Amino acid sequence: MPALGMAQETGRLLQWLKSEGENVTKGEPLMEIETDKTTVEIEAPASGVLANVTAQVGDDVPVGQPIAIILAPGETAPAVPTKHEAAAAQPPAPSTPPAVKATPVAQCIAAEKNVDLSQIKLSSGRVQKDDVLAHIAAQQNGGNGRLLASPKARRLAAEQGVDLQAVMGSGPDGAVLAADVLTAASAVKSAAAQTVVTGEPLGVSRMWQIMAERITQAWTTIPHFYLLHEVNAARLKQWLSDVRERSTEKVTVTDLLVKLTSAALRQHPRLNASWLNGTIVLNPHISVGIAVAVEDGLLVPVIHDSDKLGINQLAAQRTALVIKSQTGKLSPDDLSGGTFTISNLGMYGVDAFNAIVNPPQAAILAVSRIADRVVAVDGQPSVQPMLTLSLSCDHRVVDGARGAQFLQTLAELIENPLRMWD
Repeated sequence: MPALGMAQETGRLLQWLKSEGENVTKGEPLMEIETDKTTVEIEAPASGVLANVTAQVGDDVPVGQPIAIILAPGETAPAVPTKHEAAAAQPPAPSTPPAVKATPVAQCIAAEKNVDLSQIKLSSGRVQKDDVLAHIAAQQNGGNGRLLASPKARRLAAEQGVDLQAVMGSGPDGAVLAADVLTAASAVKSAAAQTVVTGEPLGVSRMWQIMAERITQAWTTIPHFYLLHEVNAARLKQWLSDVRERSTEKVTVTDLLVKLTSAALRQHPRLNASWLNGTIVLNPHISVGIAVAVEDGLLVPVIHDSDKLGINQLAAQRTALVIKSQTGKLSPDDLSGGTFTISNLGMYGVDAFNAIVNPPQAAILAVSRIADRVVAVDGQPSVQPMLTLSLSCDHRVVDGARGAQFLQTLAELIENPLRMWD
C-alpha cells in the first residue's frame, strides 16, 4: 500500500483495474486508492504479471503492507504463507519490557520528582503530566483519608462546578485527573441538553472523520497564538483591476495574496519552517497551500514554488486545483509539500477569523473580506477599503516578534505592491 501523504497510516482499496494473472505495463493504471483527502489512481511500478493479490475491494490496508506482486517474465510467484505460518514466523516477544511512553512535560516532572514512570497507571496511551501529578499526590496523601486528585483536576472542578467526590478517578489509586473532571462536566451538560431536545445523528464521511481527528490533534498539541493587522486594500484593489484588464485568467484577490505572501516568506524564512521531531526545519522551497471547502471536509491543495510564479500562472494553478478539489481528482503531489497556508473567507462576507495551524507548518494566514470603513488619513476621516489579516502561529517555531515582523512586511506589500520588486 503506497504512502500518499505524510500523515497517512492506511489506504482503502476501491478497485483493482487489472485482474490477478493479467499482464500489466509500467505506468498504466493498476488500482484506485482512497485516502482521507482524495481518490487516486496508482500506476503499475513495473511491467509483468499481477500475482499474489491479497487486498480486496473495501479493505483498509496499512501503508507499506504488500498487497500484490508483479512478476517478471519467467518468474514464479512465492507461496503465500498461511496465517498460522505467518504467526509462527514472527520473532519472539522481547524479554525486556518496552520503554514507557510519556510526554516531554511528564518526563521532566518525573525526573525532577524522582518518579519511576513504569509505576504510573496510564489514563491514555502514554503517561501525561496529570498522571505524574496524580501519582505524586497518591504517594504523599495515601492513607490519610484525603480525596486523591491532581492540582489541575481540583482547579477544573472548581471552575466547572463539579463535585470531586462524585467523580470516578482513573489515576493511580483512584486519583481524579483533569480528564475525569472534564468527562464528568461533559456528561452533566449532555444530560441537560438531552432533556431539552434529542437530536438526530448525522453520518459523516471518512474524509470528515479524519479531518476532525487531525484538526483536534493540531488544536490540542500546537501552542497557538494570533496576530491581527488591519490593512488598507485600496492599492490591492487597483492592482487586481489592472491585472484583470490584461490577463486571460480569472485573477482573484487570493492569487495576489499568494504572490505577496510568498514574497514576504522569502524575507522571513522562519514563517516558512516546520516543527518536526522536536526541531525547527527551514524549508528550502516556498509552496503555499490554499484552503478549499468541499462537501466532505476541507482540502489544502498546494501551489509549489509559488514565489517563482507570475500572477497568471498562480491564477491558472489555483483554478485547476479548486476544480480538482471539487471533483475529487487531486493527486498526492497536489496535496503534499505545502510550507504555508492561506485561508480566505472574504467571499462569504466574514470580517475576521482565526484559523488552526496546518501541521507541520509554522503558520496560517486567515483573510477576511475587503470592506469600506472610516479611517484616519492624514489626520482626517476617510472611507477606505480595509482588510483584516489574522496570522495563527505555532509558538514552538515562531515567537511574537517574528510573527509581527512577517505580518508587517505583508501589510506593507499589500498597501504598496510595487515594493515587491524593490
